[in-house]
Amino acid sequence: MAKKKEKRVENLLFKRITRRQFIGYGAAGLAALSAGGYLLNKALKKPGSSIFPGEAPSELWKWSKEGYHYRKLGENVQCEVCPNSCLLEPGDRSICRNKINHEGKLYTLAYGNPCAVHIDPIEKKPLFHFLPQSLAFSIATAGCTFRCLNCQNWSISQSKPEETRNYDLMPGKVIEAAMQNKCSSIAYTYSEPTAFYEYMYDSSKLAQGRGIKNIWITNGSMNEEALRDLCKYMDAANVDLKGFKEDIYNELNAGQLKPILHTLKVLKEEKKWFEITNLVVPSWTDDLGMIREMCSWLDKEGFSDYPLHFSRFTPLYKLTHLPPTPVKTLENARKIAQDEGIKFVYIGNVPGTEAQNTYCPRCSKLLIERQGYLIKQNHIKDGTCEFCGEKIPGVWTL
Repeated sequence: MAKKKEKRVENLLFKRITRRQFIGYGAAGLAALSAGGYLLNKALKKPGSSIFPGEAPSELWKWSKEGYHYRKLGENVQCEVCPNSCLLEPGDRSICRNKINHEGKLYTLAYGNPCAVHIDPIEKKPLFHFLPQSLAFSIATAGCTFRCLNCQNWSISQSKPEETRNYDLMPGKVIEAAMQNKCSSIAYTYSEPTAFYEYMYDSSKLAQGRGIKNIWITNGSMNEEALRDLCKYMDAANVDLKGFKEDIYNELNAGQLKPILHTLKVLKEEKKWFEITNLVVPSWTDDLGMIREMCSWLDKEGFSDYPLHFSRFTPLYKLTHLPPTPVKTLENARKIAQDEGIKFVYIGNVPGTEAQNTYCPRCSKLLIERQGYLIKQNHIKDGTCEFCGEKIPGVWTL
């Protein structure tokens, strides 16, 4: 019986299915699409592919590549991909745990060796205004540029490549797998893709040549030159705006606010579609005055057409002593954002809320009704409201 159930879930992972079929798979199907990469990873493993459960760095060189965006300083090197600007002496490892100074050159050890490979609904990212009901081939390696106390994927983001269970999936294989599984996009996600910049960049370049979209799910902390290079091949992003005070960014995330705000401006200048997520963490980022300040800034800077997702916090990692975010706090945050001029405001991680639906900002009619990751009805036609003709910002077709 267990083998039969496993086979049904594996079939679900590799096939495009209807909403009715999806519901028919029940809990097993929901688990497979929302969290389960094990069966997909198991299916991807073929004779001759490599899995290494934790060899020393010297054995990672098969999955290494000289880094992009760095400079040499004598025998030292400085990475210039993100604001951490790691200055590494020979043998040193970067903050993201993926870069190393090897004989005076910067190398990444996170290249073609993802530790997570899933097929996800695009709505999971979350991206609500980008190719609804499509599938995203999602990959991640170990490592992250931040140290978030509330990280939900800490087992991979706070690890080195030699500490995770990895798969041999070079950029060409990523594209083949995405096409085989009829995914409209490749999502670089789960950990922080900036930490595997070279792998993401090369995969994105190949994907664009094959008509596959690229999606960056990110903390947004990337230097401008590296970001503008990436934008040549990136189609959409979800940027995690984790708060609106520098001290909170430093204490909660070991990051900086200013670079994230600049990333939003660059994405807009580059005409890339993006959506913003704000995780509301009790006692950290739930101050409604700060939320109002953030939303006011977004509106003033011309981001009112870009969706804003307020996400409910679940106690994880180093903040298990905190309670989940009260739903009322999320509803208050949403009302503030709407009052400040943000047109599309959503609430995430709260099943059944009407705040997961899309409404027309002009006639207020229901346009997209969502139930979890499923779309029950969609009244956006050719990028406009079917009822009043209002243009709805987003990317609605390939």
